[in-house]
Amino acid sequence: MNYLRRTLATAGLALASIAAMAGSGQAQDYPTRTITMIVPFAAGGPTDIIARIVTAEMAKTLGQSIIIENVVGAGGTTATTRAARANPDGYTLITGHMGTHAAAVPLYPKLAYHPEKDFEPVALLAGTPILILAKKDFPAKDLKEFVAYVKANTDKMNMAHAGIGSVSYSSCELLSSVLEIKPTGVPFNGTGPAMNALVGGQVDYMCDQIVNAVPQINGGTIKAYAVATPERNPSLPDLPTTIEAGLPKYQVSAWNAIFAPKGTPPAIVAKLNAAAAKALDDENVRKRLLDLGSDIPKADGRTQAALAALVKSEVEKWSAVLKPAM
Repeated sequence: MNYLRRTLATAGLALASIAAMAGSGQAQDYPTRTITMIVPFAAGGPTDIIARIVTAEMAKTLGQSIIIENVVGAGGTTATTRAARANPDGYTLITGHMGTHAAAVPLYPKLAYHPEKDFEPVALLAGTPILILAKKDFPAKDLKEFVAYVKANTDKMNMAHAGIGSVSYSSCELLSSVLEIKPTGVPFNGTGPAMNALVGGQVDYMCDQIVNAVPQINGGTIKAYAVATPERNPSLPDLPTTIEAGLPKYQVSAWNAIFAPKGTPPAIVAKLNAAAAKALDDENVRKRLLDLGSDIPKADGRTQAALAALVKSEVEKWSAVLKPAM
């Protein structure tokens, strides 16, 4: 019996060693073909923009193309479920965000994935402050008037968002909670289409990531009332913070990050993390992200461990915020 146990144990160690060497060799050669980066929203939105800027530079480092595949539906959870079920070989990744990898947990009781259990955190790409926006002919001239108007006309207000679980939905749910209002939500397949509706005056207002709004604000096609961060954003220096504008309880920022399916070899995840970190140090990438109002994470915030900790804290935060509102 002891002999049999020793034989089985030796065989097990040998198999583990072979598997480890195979995995190491696979990671050393990776990537040998095109990588697919799933973006869980329509093209033109903030997640799509950030993903395209960063992955274009990552592809140079990795020596293979990274194609963007926009998969829409259910506030980004359709695409995220697909990514979670993909082969964990490093060739299918997803650029998720605060909505898909945090807020969706309390909003979808039967969510087909869990951000912490079903994904390997790869790298945080950018922080994205939230703005309170409205169509260009919205009657309020500042945030105080905006608050008074939506409170007085809640039953007439149409609030645009990218689907339940998206950043635009969750951040505006927080605003509704602070203001104690219940506007009519109008879902779109991404904040790109939602922004188009706002520009066209088909909806009244929305809460959106700054990346999606700077060109429209500067072009005068929409109104911006405040940025929901403690300090003003350099890309919109004249836009007051919610604290300055009289709504200090409304503070919220989003983020975008790369994730791989659970079980992706650590060496491959590490190679992807290094490529993302190098991209964020590229002068052109930094300028493009900063011009759009993004916050670029510092070196200690780009690690896999830092992203894992962020996801954990964000799931807890948004569960506390959104469950009472459901």
